Amino acid sequence: TDLRPLDILSEVVPTGRLARGMRVFQVQGVRGFQLAASRPRILGFPASRLFIHCDRFPEEFSIIVTLRVLGVPAKRNEYIFTLMAEESPSVLVGLRYAPDKLHFLFWSQERASSWQTRVTFHNVSLYDNQWHTLVLAVSGQSFSLTVDCSVPKDLVVETPFPASLSVKRASFYLGNRRRRKGLFTGLLRQLVLLPGADATPRVCTATNFKEEMLSVPTVLQDVPTKPASNEVLKYPYETDTKVTLGSRPPCTKQEKAQFWFNASQRGLYLCNGSAWISLLEVKQRLDYVEEYQSLVTNSETMGVEVFTIPKVGLFAATANRYTPPGSAIYKWTDGKFVPYQNIPTYQAQSWKYFTIGKKIFLAVANFEQNDRGQEFSVIYKWSRRKEKFITYQRITTHSARDWEAFVIEGEAFLAVVNHREGNNHNIDSVIYRWNPRTGLFETNQTIPTSGAYDWEFFTIGPYSFLAVANTFNGTSTKIYSHIYIWLSGSFQLFQSILTFGAADWEVFRIGDRVFLAVANSHSYDSGMPAPSNFYAINSSIYELNITAQMFVKFQDLLTYSALDWEFFSVGDDSFLVVANSFDGFTFSVNSIIYRWQGYEGFVAAHHLPTVGCRDWEAFHTTEGSYLLYSSAKEPLSKVLKLKTT
Repeated sequence: TDLRPLDILSEVVPTGRLARGMRVFQVQGVRGFQLAASRPRILGFPASRLFIHCDRFPEEFSIIVTLRVLGVPAKRNEYIFTLMAEESPSVLVGLRYAPDKLHFLFWSQERASSWQTRVTFHNVSLYDNQWHTLVLAVSGQSFSLTVDCSVPKDLVVETPFPASLSVKRASFYLGNRRRRKGLFTGLLRQLVLLPGADATPRVCTATNFKEEMLSVPTVLQDVPTKPASNEVLKYPYETDTKVTLGSRPPCTKQEKAQFWFNASQRGLYLCNGSAWISLLEVKQRLDYVEEYQSLVTNSETMGVEVFTIPKVGLFAATANRYTPPGSAIYKWTDGKFVPYQNIPTYQAQSWKYFTIGKKIFLAVANFEQNDRGQEFSVIYKWSRRKEKFITYQRITTHSARDWEAFVIEGEAFLAVVNHREGNNHNIDSVIYRWNPRTGLFETNQTIPTSGAYDWEFFTIGPYSFLAVANTFNGTSTKIYSHIYIWLSGSFQLFQSILTFGAADWEVFRIGDRVFLAVANSHSYDSGMPAPSNFYAINSSIYELNITAQMFVKFQDLLTYSALDWEFFSVGDDSFLVVANSFDGFTFSVNSIIYRWQGYEGFVAAHHLPTVGCRDWEAFHTTEGSYLLYSSAKEPLSKVLKLKTT
């Protein structure tokens, strides 16, 4: 017996051209034939095209059907297929369904004087607007129906399927019995006859049983969502187009060929089954900045961290100066940050959010000792049950300023900046490695630093780098900050750059170019004459020179005790915002947004009034793009909204 699947659908479109009355329609990312023939005979072909060497229908076989059924009125039957002799109106073999029933029809020579035998499977519900795969296995008096690889429905009937059913001068008809009445109104994707075998084991091996295929016509097979060039699709198809508004929806095979309109960015996207492909997008441009929310904080804020916990929401953690009440975590609710959780901290300087596998952490850098005279910085872990951050690990630090989390070659690291120990600013900062066996961070490497403020980790190709912002060595702020490169299991010195009270490094990319910006806070040297202004000094932007294998100065920008840089983009435009904190006379100083102007470098575009500005964070929601700045001189931080055109 030939066990090759006999593809009935492909015989209706042997050359890839659809018969009149056939359309290709796509639903839920899956294509099928929709039949609307005014002349049902058009949807037929001689049985001899399938049964080349024998004019007898197999005695044992399976019929595999993948279909999507529309709602069927009560007491109405629709035919999936029939096999009929040319000179007779009788159905030799056929499959039809009615509400909650599936009928298998066949003509038995022993009962030539009566109507064909009908085998009925009850409680077969297909009207849920989903694709379903049916496997009907026939052998003698035994009939078995499996729907989507569920438990088979087995029937044993009195009349066996004939051992020798002639198909001479017979034809298959797709979705009809040679009449308009009973025409199939749903979608057909697969109709296969498998002689001599129960196809259930072959079908029920895939993860998606409803769409498992033995043989599908080329017309219905998947093609790229976008053609390779500008050619017209070889096999055009229709689809029940759906456009989703709001935040980014999932893009899976179920959503294939569906559209998403991003109202905030005015972009239209098409799902290709795994990712959203941009079809039409209006590139936004930053017009101006407006105050959006005044966020009252527990006390002056030294740093802020904005992060998203999947399936929970957007948060902002503020590092506040005083305890009590400590530092706070805010949750973005109804378009505003609202208080969510208070955490005891001791002159907190910064927060760092990071994940290891499914674990979610938030580390705080404490600058002062706790009530017991102990100096710890603390790592908190997100409790999914409590939906709060709870204490996880305490690490001894010395006037900690900053944490940096990163991954190298699959291993997780956490680096702390130790600012000083007593009056000694020249101390070691520490890099910790995650031990998956103990579930704790353990000391991996120490690096000498001088009154350090900040770590910045970044990668370039296969190489990992860690830059430290050294601020003060006990006598001068005019000292070298260092960039380290990961080699042979540890960080080694890569480059030293002269800085002036460096408080922050910010790495960013524009196209293929890599930049590193330093925020210089003040110029002081006990052995040199005092400058006219300690705080009005240049902060610098460096660019990686691939040929020289080092960062070279690209641009100087006049800043006023700069403490932070933040890079962000709006549309195709790139921006840097600086945290100017003090001009030598007042803490009410404009912080500035610089726009990237190509050959001109960064050019001042917006001047933002701030008070003792310490930190900037850029973030996005479905409603738009925002900047959040923290004030180290008043218990008030502000959310600014970027207005675009």
